Amino acid sequence: MKIKEAIVLAGGLGTRLQGVLPDIPKCMAPVQGTPFLSHILNYLVSQEINTVILSVGYRKEQIINYFGDSFRSLSIRYAIENEPLGTGGAIKLAFGQCTEDKVFVINGDTYFLPELSSMEQVHTMSSADITIAVKHMPETGRYGLVETNNSGRITAFREKDPQSGSGWINGGIYLINRHIFSNISDQKFSIENDLFKISCSTLYMQSFRTETSFLDMGIPEDYDKAQTFLPAWRGI
Repeated sequence: MKIKEAIVLAGGLGTRLQGVLPDIPKCMAPVQGTPFLSHILNYLVSQEINTVILSVGYRKEQIINYFGDSFRSLSIRYAIENEPLGTGGAIKLAFGQCTEDKVFVINGDTYFLPELSSMEQVHTMSSADITIAVKHMPETGRYGLVETNNSGRITAFREKDPQSGSGWINGGIYLINRHIFSNISDQKFSIENDLFKISCSTLYMQSFRTETSFLDMGIPEDYDKAQTFLPAWRGI
């Protein structure tokens, strides 16, 4: 795999988890005896990533003090949000710490493990501006739907709808070309709502379909599920 850098979005407040996890960032929620973010970083090590930029904001000191500047074979740098910038603003800020023109972006509160080398291959072969890892779900009402054409190009993002049934959802892992931010002057924006949804006709957004395990840690029920869903921590 040629791309060796990844941005991990780790600045969220975890509002819906505050009742069970007060005063800690969502990515630091303990799962199998270690912060959830450790599982994400272990995954990135397995995918041959060597540099991670952690985008941090809420209670950032907890993350920085715990992980420092390295984790196993990973070199860690930090992009610090002094105020919430939204997912798009956070990614744009973190790109300032990157040296490559194409970078993986990972949501720090989702356990989703696509093969990044295969995703990179799809991105390159399609000459995409953005490639999004998508996961088929029997019920998509909580997530919204990603629509594609026969070649896998993304044509639309449908809003969350309890009646939407099965389909492909945005799994929260992206491969993004740096140039997409060149004409965006905003510092605060949502990459999902302010870029993806309105740019299907102007940017080439490719889907990367994968059936790998998926768990969104956004609600207490799924945080409880993570304790047995994720592999036990072995200190590797």
